[in-house]
Amino acid sequence: MKNTSQLRQMLQSDQLEFIMEAHHGLSARIVEEAGFKGIWASGLSISASLGVRDSNEASWTQVLDILEFMTDAVSIPILLDGDTGYGNFNNARRLVQKLEQRKVAGVCIEDKLFPKTNSFLDNGIQSLADIDEFCGKIKAMKDTQNDPDFVVVARIEALIAGCGHEEALRRAEAYRRAGADAVLVHSKRSDANEIQAFMNEWSNRLPVIIVPTKYYTTPTDIFRQMGISTVIWANHNLRSSVTAMQQTTRQIFKDESLAGIEQSVATVDEIFRLQNVDELQRAESKYLPSGGKGLGGG
Repeated sequence: MKNTSQLRQMLQSDQLEFIMEAHHGLSARIVEEAGFKGIWASGLSISASLGVRDSNEASWTQVLDILEFMTDAVSIPILLDGDTGYGNFNNARRLVQKLEQRKVAGVCIEDKLFPKTNSFLDNGIQSLADIDEFCGKIKAMKDTQNDPDFVVVARIEALIAGCGHEEALRRAEAYRRAGADAVLVHSKRSDANEIQAFMNEWSNRLPVIIVPTKYYTTPTDIFRQMGISTVIWANHNLRSSVTAMQQTTRQIFKDESLAGIEQSVATVDEIFRLQNVDELQRAESKYLPSGGKGLGGG
């Protein structure tokens, strides 16, 4: 099954589905091996892995380069956190063209202004896009896609901006009419009350995706009861890797030795396995002259 069809099937499933964050080829492979059926290519995580802020400081072409390595590494679908679409409708529709070329299954765009501000940033200005302009962006993206199963998700930031669930519902309905395949309703409260209020009135007009980063203590069965389509675990591979790297680096600096950490980190052989080195060795025995690596040329 095409990766686009896999993602669409997940969104339309009558079961609660889960997508896990990844930010490069290695983390994508780890997500697939863990059993997840889909990947969230997080804008926060990708930008952080590049050492820049989540404010469109990494260009969209740099993001595409990373996505190409990710799609090469896995067989499960990838949903890109596409920020605001990196500009107006024209930027957004070109983004769709390039994502399809790289076999990315879908993209989520948020109804804020370019350059974006991360939704969880304290004192960050959360300026919402004009509804009609954002609807035009959705229409342009849907008109541009070649694969009918490519997914465009409209992310609603009204709750993040403090505009209330009536505004969130108004925007969600407008985006549904514009052709969005699903809506992502975002909240930064520590409980799921805003999400529940939205779902009470939404009546499953489109699949709803959530990102419970802040309301992580909410039992998952509550999301099932609400009728949520898909949960995104949005940034935890990045955050856990940062913790591990900080601890390891500090320990090595303190000890001036590797003895204290060697048993707590992945083996080099495990890295080789994740890189699929065995396949290269088999290919070398098949394609190279016997007994050598071969330098080519001539």
